[in-house]
Amino acid sequence: MDFGSINWLAVVACVVVSMISGSLWYNPKTFFPAWWKGIGKQGEPGMQGNMGMTWGLTVLSSFVQAVAMAFMVPAMGGLMGGVSAATGASTGFMLWLGFIAPTYLVNKLFAGHGLKVWAIEIGNHLVNFVLFGAILGAWR
Repeated sequence: MDFGSINWLAVVACVVVSMISGSLWYNPKTFFPAWWKGIGKQGEPGMQGNMGMTWGLTVLSSFVQAVAMAFMVPAMGGLMGGVSAATGASTGFMLWLGFIAPTYLVNKLFAGHGLKVWAIEIGNHLVNFVLFGAILGAWR
């Protein structure tokens, strides 16, 4: 792994995009109420636990995903005829379809959260993975 080949500004852009998409996806006017109910919570949502740690680990997770995607986009894009925004987005989609969607399905079913929670959560990851791939593929 050549960390010198990574466009770190593109990685930071991916993290910012992830925070923006998550705040829109889980907004009280979008999917948050259905997700909150689907995970079995009742009443008004409140900040629970150590929110500094929660947000810190959320940003770290997005950063790790973006770095991993920065390695995968050139590898998979090369197999698709060259690295571009389109092949990057396709890479994001394929990684999401192969790893994120099925893993979350098993976790949500065994947790008893059902398909609605699964669809909400993987939908956000789909948006992020496709956008990460497009950003990293275009910004070379």
